[in-house]
Amino acid sequence: MEQMNRMCDAMYCRFLDVQGEAGEFDILHGHDWHPINVLCRIKAQFGLPFVLTFHSTEWGRNGNLHGDWWEAKEIAHREWLGGYEASDVITTSTVLKDEVRHIYKIPDYKLWEIPNGINVGKIRREVDPGDIKRKYGIHPCLPVVLFTGRMSYQKGPDLLVEAAAKVLRKRDAQFVLIGEGDMRVQCENQAQRLGIGNSCDFLGYAPDNIVIDWFNACDLVCVPSRNEPFGIVVLEAWDAKKPVVASDAVALVENFRTGIIAHKEPSSIAWGLNYVLEGLGRNRMGEKGYDLLKKKYNWETIAEKTLEVYEKVVEKA
Repeated sequence: MEQMNRMCDAMYCRFLDVQGEAGEFDILHGHDWHPINVLCRIKAQFGLPFVLTFHSTEWGRNGNLHGDWWEAKEIAHREWLGGYEASDVITTSTVLKDEVRHIYKIPDYKLWEIPNGINVGKIRREVDPGDIKRKYGIHPCLPVVLFTGRMSYQKGPDLLVEAAAKVLRKRDAQFVLIGEGDMRVQCENQAQRLGIGNSCDFLGYAPDNIVIDWFNACDLVCVPSRNEPFGIVVLEAWDAKKPVVASDAVALVENFRTGIIAHKEPSSIAWGLNYVLEGLGRNRMGEKGYDLLKKKYNWETIAEKTLEVYEKVVEKA
């Protein structure tokens, strides 16, 4: 918390420097709770309106729970303050829009939904999936389910491990989990306890080139989150033209078109995984996801919508 306070002080000083050199600003734009103190300070001193983008909430990051420790309470207070003081508020998905409306009582007239995006082609590579699998001791013909993200309660890796055990009773598959977090050891122990340790590879932190290799070598991507304000990993999977099995916390997937939506429990996730694995080579969910990525989640479309927000705020200031 102290680090964020110092960051806000530094941003305030930098704001004064740049304003002195370049002239007055018309609007400010901040992201999440980190800069809220400086945004409110500048608004109070200079009368500048600001836009705030929520990428998540403290409630969601804690796995849909209100934290009772002081840092969680302070962060939640700053999120509320930012939503109250902001002229307009952007959220990255319908799920997150409903979340901030409910938790922080932000009125509809201030709320916008503008998704995140990626550069199309960032993930897609021509690779030999068999070669990549062999490097990790996986048979080149064995289907691979990929999880990549924080190993935290919010992201649901434990749900995937339990779902994997159910899938493996029906068919052979390998599960590759990339990411670090406080649940990694728990999930490794869980896999051993369920007797599927040899079918789960926990790679921990991996550099971008390794992650990109696996996006292109895997057969499907699983996003089993308990709370997912957006889900950039879904866009990355679609960029590699891979089908996605996601929990119903993920708002991006169109069920049975660009992926499969499952309930946030292992049996449902296992059903979705089995459905996709049975149809490998036949379904076109990955390709349809790629088409949607190009149409809706490109930066030009996102920038145009963001400019619309700025123009509205400046007009009413």
